[in-house]
Amino acid sequence: MMERLDQNTKTEIFSGIRTEEAGSTPVVPVQHRPEDSFSFRCHRGVSCWNRCCHGADVTLTPQCILRLSHHLSIRPREFLAQYTVPALWERAELPVAKLKMGGEDGKGPCPFVTAEGCSVYENRPATCRYYPLGLATVKLKDAENKDDFYFLVREEHCQGHKEALTQTVATFRHEQGVESYDAVNRGWMDILMKAVSWKVLGGPYGKEMAPQTKKMFFMVSTDVDALRQFVFGTKFLGTYEVAPEALKVLETDDEALLQLGFDWMKNVLFNEKTIIMKQHILQAAVAKVREETGAS
Repeated sequence: MMERLDQNTKTEIFSGIRTEEAGSTPVVPVQHRPEDSFSFRCHRGVSCWNRCCHGADVTLTPQCILRLSHHLSIRPREFLAQYTVPALWERAELPVAKLKMGGEDGKGPCPFVTAEGCSVYENRPATCRYYPLGLATVKLKDAENKDDFYFLVREEHCQGHKEALTQTVATFRHEQGVESYDAVNRGWMDILMKAVSWKVLGGPYGKEMAPQTKKMFFMVSTDVDALRQFVFGTKFLGTYEVAPEALKVLETDDEALLQLGFDWMKNVLFNEKTIIMKQHILQAAVAKVREETGAS
């Protein structure tokens, strides 16, 4: 059953969407669950073909960056320099990478769009896969857990909504291949969502997030080579417990390394027990705190 959003619902929209004009929004304020149906079809014969690929606001998830880099046979750092612009995800005040659009005003074409369509279609970003759906996290008042739901985006130019093809949200997500993206990106999305809550309370532990911490979040999110160098080339493995059998995987598996990075950031930002500090390091840290505070 589709549900309208109301004042008892606290919602954080993850997927970046464009507005037609200042103050307007193409979001239809109705929650869609996986079993709900909607009508939409995009194909070359539709009159608005490729229009949504111009001036699009596309936040790139960590998995988007990995997939596109692999498709182009370059490493993420090179991909970032050539195809993205740094941006601030304002609700959380955390840095993200966005796909660089053409034109001096950023309203030109996506670098991967052609007259035939998307040249990186099999590895296109998550936002493009989801369109015209958006992904949101909802938390009802007094509820302990958050829940995902989906919503429709109806931009005036988009004629795909007039097509006769009807499908469920679950079917659409499966056909668009978003499930594997969500599986890899979940930890990253959790960090963004929780940072929004912390921001409302005045930041983690009531303090503004340090610039260096934001830089580390951006590194974890966008540059697995820098993250791998950090894990294997610093005191990281001497500080945290990482199973020996996991080390060989982390040396070559970028997706596995991302999960470690997300767990580490959750520990650093929110003190979640997602990664365990080695006992002698923990004891030294406790001793230092006691010395500084004069506690016995």
